[in-house]
Amino acid sequence: MQTIPLNSHPSTPCELIRRFTVRVQKTSDGVLALEYTVEGDVAGLHIPRPRVARRTDGLWRHTCFEAFLMHREGYYEFNFAPSSEWAVYHFESYRDGMSVVRQAPPPKISLTLDAYRLGLNAMIDLNGLSTEIENATLSLALSAVIEEQDGRLSYWAFKHPPGQPDFHHPDGFALRLDSAGNN
Repeated sequence: MQTIPLNSHPSTPCELIRRFTVRVQKTSDGVLALEYTVEGDVAGLHIPRPRVARRTDGLWRHTCFEAFLMHREGYYEFNFAPSSEWAVYHFESYRDGMSVVRQAPPPKISLTLDAYRLGLNAMIDLNGLSTEIENATLSLALSAVIEEQDGRLSYWAFKHPPGQPDFHHPDGFALRLDSAGNN
């Protein structure tokens, strides 16, 4: 597993977070494993309460961890909430042709939480999304929206494009995963 740092967008700092990383691994059997870790004054963050794991739209309006996976036929957006709710979308091109992905199994989400650390693990079975994904080198963008107790939002990513926060921007797809799972 490779550890990737996430940084807040310059226009949305969050002094509560001391360190934010994501560990990434794509297994040979087509599972993408993501381990998001937030360290700092976690008690000052608004963390959605646990709910029944289900597909839910609009998760990005509150604390939400995200991954974007690009391939030749567009890209996928995966949303994971600490509540265990999730969403998967497909886009034909940059912010265009969005559709809900229903054929993939739901991601497996687990949460660990204490006053100084929030950990969210997500396991995504990529099999069945597209035959283009199974044996291809993929581009990955990692990001998160963090909500503070007072409602302020900060936007975190491995790589931010110029201008306003934009997790869909092609510049954000800065990580590579090959078919063997190496990055």
